Amino acid sequence: MRVGLLTEGGYPYATGDARVWCDRLVRGLAQHEFEVYALSRDPGQEGAGWGGLPRHVGRVCTAPLWGEPEPRRGGWGGRRQRRRFAEHFGELAAAISAPYGSGAPHGSGVRGCSTDQADRFANGLHGLADLAGEYGGLSAALRSEDAVRTLERACRTLGAPHGAQRARVADLLTVTEALERALRPLSLDWYGDGAGGDPGLSGVDLCHAATGGAAVLPGLLAKRRFGTPLLLTEYGVRLRECYLAGAAGAAGAAGATSLEGGRPLSGPVRSLLTAFHGRLAAEAYARADLITPGNTHTRRWQERCGADRERLRTVYPGMDATRFAEVGEQGAAPSEGDDRTLVWVGRIEPPKDVIALLHAFAEVRRWQPDARLRIIETRRGEDPEPDGYPAHCRALADHLFPDEAVDAHSAGDSPVSFERLGDPEVPSLADAYGAGGVVVLSSVVEGFPVGLVEAMFCGRATVSTDVGAVCEVIGGTGLVVPPRNPRALADACLALLSDAERCARLGAAARARALELFTVEQNVAAFRGIYLELMSHCPVPREEVGEGGGPLPFARPAEAHVPGRWTAGRDGDGFGHRPPGPAASRPAPEHTPTWAGPPPPEPLGVGPRPSEEGA
Repeated sequence: MRVGLLTEGGYPYATGDARVWCDRLVRGLAQHEFEVYALSRDPGQEGAGWGGLPRHVGRVCTAPLWGEPEPRRGGWGGRRQRRRFAEHFGELAAAISAPYGSGAPHGSGVRGCSTDQADRFANGLHGLADLAGEYGGLSAALRSEDAVRTLERACRTLGAPHGAQRARVADLLTVTEALERALRPLSLDWYGDGAGGDPGLSGVDLCHAATGGAAVLPGLLAKRRFGTPLLLTEYGVRLRECYLAGAAGAAGAAGATSLEGGRPLSGPVRSLLTAFHGRLAAEAYARADLITPGNTHTRRWQERCGADRERLRTVYPGMDATRFAEVGEQGAAPSEGDDRTLVWVGRIEPPKDVIALLHAFAEVRRWQPDARLRIIETRRGEDPEPDGYPAHCRALADHLFPDEAVDAHSAGDSPVSFERLGDPEVPSLADAYGAGGVVVLSSVVEGFPVGLVEAMFCGRATVSTDVGAVCEVIGGTGLVVPPRNPRALADACLALLSDAERCARLGAAARARALELFTVEQNVAAFRGIYLELMSHCPVPREEVGEGGGPLPFARPAEAHVPGRWTAGRDGDGFGHRPPGPAASRPAPEHTPTWAGPPPPEPLGVGPRPSEEGA
């Protein structure tokens, strides 16, 4: 089948979110043809270029969610056009400035919020999409004075939330600029019309959105216009990211890049942009044929935002276990001198709560004087430090263990060491996790704990805080304590450091669980079945027509989909019929049939023998 993969800030770019996961998925499903429709987040990402693409990626279409919009392709500004725009944008503005739902976050589209507001948002969104298709884009209209005045009227409506009512002109200008960038997919020429020329998304059999947010907009339009099934995968809920971003990063979380100077956004701006993303998430969850959260923690967010439980199916992200095979097969038996060592691996930033870890280790040292702590930072050298937090952690370590350092210019015999991944002592992640007997995760905020899974692949016993999907991932193969509780963290670490046999048992169980649930193979196998299931239940209603315009029944025989020379294509290439479009002009993928030419005769009572791939 032909799959339209929708991404934002990731694949096929060399840097970005979910890039590795998408690449493994595409390479693992080589029997399908992929078309990638990618939205970039900043000029640096586009400057880094693309990663290597496999042969069965037929086309790549890109568009930026940053910078100034492209010049409009058609005329704009007529009275009728402005009237229609005011009507549709007014519906959307009214939905994102609606009052709070009963017991629900503002604008989230969750249970308790009025379904009328969800309908108004959907009507406004699709009305704007139709308008963009007719007049060649909406960028000029969304940044116009009409848009600002329409949003202002919605915010001044009786009963609007206090945050929306406090919006000033500068706030309204900021919101309309962010909305213009988030809604740019509505104005793109990715859709086609299904009738000759470049079919775009009208020619795909399935749309797979690799994330929520702006990336799901092309899938919503393709489903509404062409009936294309929509699959939505979320390993991190975009609405949750918007809440957590806070004042400094609300613009990026709302589908726009940082504003001029990277200045913090005001309360009214954050309120309106969060409401927009909440309504968009609710619309995506309502229209998607199937939603695949990456863990139960994400699933709970999706259910809270209105997703139907019957259309939710958890698919854990696949990770490459081969990188950790050598360390993992050795078991939880660290080298001599490391059996009393705790290891922490990650980016040193406030959500990781390294401060609590240092206080916990001070308690560990009271009862285990020979214990050591290795903090291994994975931050790249070119990345800026988050507000001096790493320096604050180093200063605290020097304060808590003053007698261990020789002087102010050397580490001496301090039991706490700050290292960086790639140093001679820890050249790889496997070496980092294998450098101690117990791996610690001290976060106060976490989605899917990738580092915890890596430690499990390495066969290490773990101590983790109960945040995000930690309990679901660890599944009883490690110790879990409350977050922000240094005493509980210290007690759990001491329990494992003093019992080597228990560490070995937990490490072996953790590795077995990781190999069963979190490998690339299980992830690709799950999506292989999901693709076929969606196509069997939601086939695209695409009708074949002849030269006279009449329908051609059985124009696409069933056996044309089986690899091998079963039927002759229309162009006599010996392969089954391929849908029209740019990919049809390329040579068909090479298959390895079990025989060439006509099938050999079979004994009586034996049916046709399919090829190995077909079987």
